[in-house]
This record gives sequence, structure tokens and C-alpha cells, in this order.
Amino acid sequence: MTKKRKIIIAIIALLLAVVFILPIYFMPNIKMIQGAKKCTMEAVDLSRHGDRIYFLNTGSADAILIESEGRFALVDGAEDSDNPRGFEDLAFEGTEDYVVDAIRKIAGDESGKAVLEFVLGTHSHSDHIGGLDTVILDENITVKAAYIKEYDESKIKAYEIESWDNKEVYEQMISACKKREVPVVNNISEEPFSFGSFTFRFCNTAETQSAETVGENENAIGLLIEKNGIRAFLAADINNYDGDEDRLAEELGKVNLLKVGHHGYDGSTTSGFVKALSPEVAIVTNRQGKISRTPLKNLQSVNASVFETGKYNGIVAEFTNDGIVLYGDLDKSLIER
Repeated sequence: MTKKRKIIIAIIALLLAVVFILPIYFMPNIKMIQGAKKCTMEAVDLSRHGDRIYFLNTGSADAILIESEGRFALVDGAEDSDNPRGFEDLAFEGTEDYVVDAIRKIAGDESGKAVLEFVLGTHSHSDHIGGLDTVILDENITVKAAYIKEYDESKIKAYEIESWDNKEVYEQMISACKKREVPVVNNISEEPFSFGSFTFRFCNTAETQSAETVGENENAIGLLIEKNGIRAFLAADINNYDGDEDRLAEELGKVNLLKVGHHGYDGSTTSGFVKALSPEVAIVTNRQGKISRTPLKNLQSVNASVFETGKYNGIVAEFTNDGIVLYGDLDKSLIER
């Protein structure tokens, strides 16, 4: 092959890349999903309301606000700044004040007072319930009920007992509920119930049947959300170490949106679970680039579009008559609110 011919081939290859590949790389803003269902990562308009799931930008923690027909609920309250046992590894910069501010701006009335029909503590890890005591105690937020499994330290691995603050964050949440006279529900039903236009169903509410001690993630509660045949599953930190994902895969079947389990880390989002659910959209509550290789590969195998809350500064999923629309840059919307 002559040098001139090689140059011509290289130029043609470059032009093809410019025409076909670069537009795909730089076009994450709009992606059609099941016809009219789309992802548009423009900032959401908080001056109007809808049937929405707000995935707050709380680093590698969970705080998810749900809205339907003017009613609001909160799933987890993200990491807190408390370090009751003084462990160096637990000296986190919490986001509890950010969560409170977001609730008041999204769910609050003109004076910033908000009502939450319930809060769900999916499990007793500080990156999920650490901030819930702050939310419950805030004088501008009224919480009508709190759902959380009773924390049973006798069933938990020694590492977590000795090195983490599971017990402390659970007790702080319960103490806050007692102070504000919020009813606490430990025995949680899996019967579906209405929430505005949504139907909710709690999943994985039974205690683990493992004969061995477990990590608290094995106790994590999921939430299935449905409207007009469109389904979303919030997987908390559910994993498959004791077969929870295998069991839930059979129970749940196809969903449109998956809040990826355990922030996209290994042990969750296993191949069989992902194939059974086959989500078009996967939301990862984590900082940009933190999702592990295997969960990402499993999601890509079903052509799921993966969005990280850290990359998009918070994400909103709105259920419309045509399907789900995704919005990004929730932080900007909160600042402008």
C-alpha cells in the first residue's frame, strides 16, 4: 500500500469518526426510551409539580424524595456529620443540611414548611439513615410516619459492630421519632398501597434467613413504584450475598427504571437480577466514575442508560402520560428556587 493511499484511508477514517462517533459521544442530553420516553438532562422546573422521583446529589449516599399529587415521601436521608464513636474512618462531611434544604424547597409551602407522609430508612447504615434524625427533628418539616426494620445487632457481622455506627444512627433516628411523636413501623407490610398517582410496594421487608451473621445491607428494603404500567425500583443497598437479588428478580420482573443497588459497587446488580429487570434507565447514587466494572458491564448488557447523580448534580425522574422523562442539574434548580 502506497503512502498516499494510507493517508487517504486515514483521512476517510477520521471523517467517519467525526460524522458518526463524535455526535454519539457528545450527545448524552437527549436519549429516546421506548418511543416517547426520553432523558433530557436539562434542569427541572421546580415551580411546577408532578409525579416525580428526586435523586438528591449526596455523594455516595442515598436521599430520594418522591412526589405525587402534592404528597411527598423520603427514602433515606444520606450521610450525617455525626461521629458518635470517634472513628477516623467515619469522620464524614455529612449532607443532612442539604437534604433538609432540598425538602423545604421542593415540598415546602410559601413559608418553607413541608409535610412528608412517611420516611423510609432502608437499613441502618449511616450513608442511608444518618441524616434522617435531622430531617425528623427539623421544626419546618412534619413527618407522619417512619418505616425501618428494627436493628438487631446479634445478627450483624462483627466488623460492622466493631467499626461502624449502625446502632448509633438507628437509635438517633428512633430517638428523633419519639421526640417529635412520629409513629415508627418496624414490621413492614409488602402489600401494595396508593400514594397519589403512584402505587408503592415495599420489598425485602422480612428478616434475613441466613444462619450466619450478615452485613446490614442484607436487610435493605427496596421500593417498587408504579404508574400506568411504568415501573421503577429503588434497590437501596440490596445485594445477592444471601440470594435477595435472585429472589427479587422473580418477584419483580421488568422495570423501566432501576435505582442501582449499593451505589454501583460489587456484590449488587448481579447479572441475573439485571437481566430479569432489564431497565432502560439506571440511576447510580454516587460520585462520578465510582460505579464498579461488573455492575456497569451487567447494565450495559441490557442496554441500560446509566446516569450518576454526582455527574449530573442530582437527577429527577418524572412520570408523564408518555413515560419517564429524566432531568439533571437538580442542584441548580434548588439554588434558583
